[in-house]
Amino acid sequence: MAEKPYVVDQMISAKAIAARIEDLAREIEQEFADTEKLVVVGLLRGSFVFIADLVRELDLAVEVDFLEASSYGDGMESSREVRILKDLRSPIEGRDVLLVEDIVDTGFTLSHVIHLLDSRKPRKLRTIALLDKPARREVPLKADWIGFEIPDEFIVGYGIDFAQRNRNLPYIGKVRFPEDAAAG
Repeated sequence: MAEKPYVVDQMISAKAIAARIEDLAREIEQEFADTEKLVVVGLLRGSFVFIADLVRELDLAVEVDFLEASSYGDGMESSREVRILKDLRSPIEGRDVLLVEDIVDTGFTLSHVIHLLDSRKPRKLRTIALLDKPARREVPLKADWIGFEIPDEFIVGYGIDFAQRNRNLPYIGKVRFPEDAAAG
């Protein structure tokens, strides 16, 4: 089956993202000023670009680990069933943890992962999301830090994909299907 053609319109520039990450890093440094080493846990795959840029801005000792959870597959809608595809390599009990998410949409994935990590008894667990889409929230949840609040649009870029495409865009863009506008 052929893929439906689409266009990506820029929403948030690479410059705006970089500036916001600098600000977020300063706030995170204050929150974790007393930590021996911060365990930065990236939720794969969408957060990999964000986590790379964020840890480079942090003036803290950091350890990076990854967890892969999925509730989307290749679709545009959450299945609401969260599966853990890759777990952490190291224990987090008694440690300071920053969970990094690309986008909070319905809230199911982040809520599930927070409960999972919290059950492992970290000393402190905080969350950061590059993007927050509160209009889609189905689970009462708010990340401790948010890069940008966005409207209910399907977005790609800066690590976030649509059917494994567009992760490499340096900006956040909105997916638009040209023939949908013509048909409406």
